[in-house]
Amino acid sequence: MQHRIIVLGAGYTGATAAGRLAKQLHRADVAITLVNAEPDFVERVRMHQLAVGQDLKPRPFDEMFAGTGVEVKLAEVAGVDADRRIVTVVDTHGGGRQELAYDTLVYALGSGWNPQGVPGTAEHAHEISGRPGALRLRERLARLDPGAPVVVVGGGLTGLEAATEIAETRPDLDVALVARGGFGDWLSDKGRGHLRKVFAKLGITVHEHTAVTAVEGDRVLTDGMPVPAAVTVWATGFAVHPIAEASTLEVSGRGQIVVDETMRSVSHPEVYAVGDAALVMGPGDKPLRMSCASGVPTAWQAADAIAARLTGAKLPKIPIRYVQQCISLGRKEGLIQFVTEDDQAVPKALTGRLAALYKEIICKGAAWTVAHPTVGMPVRRRRTVQPTGRADQAGQKGQKGTGSPAGQADPAVRTAA
Repeated sequence: MQHRIIVLGAGYTGATAAGRLAKQLHRADVAITLVNAEPDFVERVRMHQLAVGQDLKPRPFDEMFAGTGVEVKLAEVAGVDADRRIVTVVDTHGGGRQELAYDTLVYALGSGWNPQGVPGTAEHAHEISGRPGALRLRERLARLDPGAPVVVVGGGLTGLEAATEIAETRPDLDVALVARGGFGDWLSDKGRGHLRKVFAKLGITVHEHTAVTAVEGDRVLTDGMPVPAAVTVWATGFAVHPIAEASTLEVSGRGQIVVDETMRSVSHPEVYAVGDAALVMGPGDKPLRMSCASGVPTAWQAADAIAARLTGAKLPKIPIRYVQQCISLGRKEGLIQFVTEDDQAVPKALTGRLAALYKEIICKGAAWTVAHPTVGMPVRRRRTVQPTGRADQAGQKGQKGTGSPAGQADPAVRTAA
């Protein structure tokens, strides 16, 4: 009887986890199903490019997973019953609702935009957390007349990239950015100086230390003066998918699944969570930030831990640390802010065209890694050494929250960019 592994979500983390598991486990012993609503991989870190009219390279899953043994099921996830080990999905081709049973679940549903309860945001603002939102914004921007005001709300990485991409592509528009805190206040002096230089060059107006109180059809209301906005782009951070919070899985106050160092749920040992969906503690006992940089290493960790537990190998417990924050500022400028292992800026930063090239390499590398989840290294598929299927999982009920066998597989440190 095959051990049934279901992976929910095929973003950077889910697709990586599924592919990495397929590389390590013998096909006769496991059945790996990847559930996703769309038929191809979406480069989420490029949504600001898609929004301004740039076309992205298609990456169909049927090509990405051809010959791997991973079954891609096109469906929306409707619910997770972690006690019964059942996932309810709705087929995107009109096949109706279906229940899928699992022995191991990898939860990688990620996150979406966060309106934060600000009045009018859901009705009037655009978001770029996924392809549908980016395409809607693309259509709206294309209809704007010269001189129309565009306001990007949010001074984090997504807001910076969106504002600069729009301003560079459409220099005829009046682009502004509204930030609750200081403009680039988490960056080094060099990084912050370069940021201001690029924004000034692109003619982007910055309203820092400004809180948005409401969004209307033609303006953004703040705790100061209203800011005219024919289009408002909301980029104030992410909110996790609500499915986990509606289940019996132990979650944090933000709805993230609480996991141990192997990405295993502390309440349901058959469930692993990766990426934005997981509350993962990093260096300094601080939660990892929601990002592709944090997510991919968690997918590696989860896949390796699952494979180790199923095959009797030593359990990897490898720390995740940060190295840099990569910010594109249009196609011609960039900023690479180097950071400590717990994500604090250091004086060193790379700027200008070289930084733009660096960021492009990072983006291409992230997409390449999804299709090559073992980073091009040969891996031997191992046979499982314990009974597969429900009987095995029933035997683990008395071991909830524990990992067996345990040990160090490799002292290497996985890094997050």
